[in-house]
Amino acid sequence: MLRPRRPRRAPLRLAAAVAAAVLATGCAGGGAGADGTTGADGSGDPGSASAGSGMPSGTSKSRGGDGGTAADPGSDAGELADLAEKLAQGSDSEDVEARDGTVIGADISWPQCPRGMGIPEKRSQGMPMPLPRAEFVVVGLTNGPGFTANPCLADQVDWVVAHRLLLSAYAVASYPDRATLAEYGDQGPFDGAARLGRLRNVGYQQARFNIGSIGAAGLQTPIVWIDVEPVPDFEWSGDAAANAAVVEGLERGYTDAGYDVGVYSTPHLWAGVVGDLALGVPEWRAAGQTSAAEALSRCGEDWSIQGGEGILGQWVEDRRDHNLTCPGTESDLGRWFHQT
Repeated sequence: MLRPRRPRRAPLRLAAAVAAAVLATGCAGGGAGADGTTGADGSGDPGSASAGSGMPSGTSKSRGGDGGTAADPGSDAGELADLAEKLAQGSDSEDVEARDGTVIGADISWPQCPRGMGIPEKRSQGMPMPLPRAEFVVVGLTNGPGFTANPCLADQVDWVVAHRLLLSAYAVASYPDRATLAEYGDQGPFDGAARLGRLRNVGYQQARFNIGSIGAAGLQTPIVWIDVEPVPDFEWSGDAAANAAVVEGLERGYTDAGYDVGVYSTPHLWAGVVGDLALGVPEWRAAGQTSAAEALSRCGEDWSIQGGEGILGQWVEDRRDHNLTCPGTESDLGRWFHQT
């Protein structure tokens, strides 16, 4: 069963205006999936595909604060996260018109940034933007693992807005190294004296970091999809309970900020990372290098990841990530997307 939607409280346009005003007072600097098994960006999160990006070349515009950018929110990340919470909690945006039948969309992230951007392990590849038939886009917030930002997020959001498409967001979950655990293990709502509590706090702070990126980019979305799968070069632990604690912290971080939460994965990859964790949240189901027909088949109960309802299916074809709505989703698109 899907959880009831929590009421949203603050006006979206007002929050966006406040964010723009604050960010204009001291911004500096510049900077803007799944693997082959699940089929998203070919490198650890949904959002990959082929050469010939529709993104502008060069350095992405800055929307960070105190030396921060969309790729690194900097010391104002907490303030940006607070602003993003206002975006999440607003509810005066226009209703999204229902469609008849399946709606086709896409997902993008750091692989679609101009070539050579991002962290050394995840340099962007200049891959192509969505095809004209796409009616929605799910934009990735991370540059692979947690605590790294998509280096051209602001430009990608602008691209979606310029094309007046439906918009939502996803973020890759990852396991902390020792330094990250030491830094964030006691920062959050969970018991920092307990091992699993510390890991949940790290997940919570991953979510807060990503919410800061949302605020920096002026991105509006009713939901954040948590991408759970192996992350090349940033491996999960061999302890499913420990991995699950990170994901539980992420869920809490987003929901505390007013966002709905879903998960992106496959049943096999989910179980391999977090065992039998069952959040019961909506699901975005990957079908890999297959077809639209196969992606649509993943909407069925046989492909349940963790007990939630299938909302989106994804497949990779012609080196692009394609997505479609599961039956019934088209009648309530405003629950899953913001109309730009």
